[in-house]
Amino acid sequence: MRKAIIIGGSSGIGRELAKILVHEEYIVGVTARRIQLLSELQKEIGPNLLVKKMDVSKPEDAVRILHELIDEMGGCELLVISAGTGFINPGLSWDKEEVTISVNVSGFTAVAAAAMLHFIEKGRGHLVNISSIAALRGQRNAPAYNASKAYASNYMQGLRQKAGHLRLPIVLTDIQPGLVDTAMARGERLFWVAAPEKAAQQIFDAIRKKKKHAYVTKRWRLIAWVLRFMPDFLYKHF
Repeated sequence: MRKAIIIGGSSGIGRELAKILVHEEYIVGVTARRIQLLSELQKEIGPNLLVKKMDVSKPEDAVRILHELIDEMGGCELLVISAGTGFINPGLSWDKEEVTISVNVSGFTAVAAAAMLHFIEKGRGHLVNISSIAALRGQRNAPAYNASKAYASNYMQGLRQKAGHLRLPIVLTDIQPGLVDTAMARGERLFWVAAPEKAAQQIFDAIRKKKKHAYVTKRWRLIAWVLRFMPDFLYKHF
């Protein structure tokens, strides 16, 4: 059976994606801080789901636990990074900015690099990052969050270039969801909010097709186009 690991699968998109992968006959390892929620998911899905407690804000521990999980599973051919956090932080409170950076930048980098090195050693693999459409532009009420997602997408591009330079069949997929009905969907005037189940299915479709990039849901491609080309004198009013 194929083997996949999801970093950050206790709720939301990661949780729903774990269900899909098991249904598609993967053995799936899932990590998160909230081990109780993982245990509940394991009872729901069955023996093809392995769980481990991991806090990606502690990079060295996260990498060690990832290696332990890969060893327990006897390898990994697909790794999805779904862990992330963010805050509406117009007051620029450092504690919120620091947490965002520790998870979305330091933790992400540690796990992504470890996964990439595993795939290089193995000679193939598929690394998926669930980023955000927020990566496209900075935002005054959540500056660290948007910047961290831009960093992650750029890092994935660098890893893709590295795989090409090494001439290895390692697929790098960057997913940029719009609004999904999870704890991360904060703020007013929310629109086009997708159910986690729908978002996870579209992400799996992108994985199956080995896409380099995908917006989720697909209609957010239009918003992405608007954000990319909107002049600053208009964007500053958003």
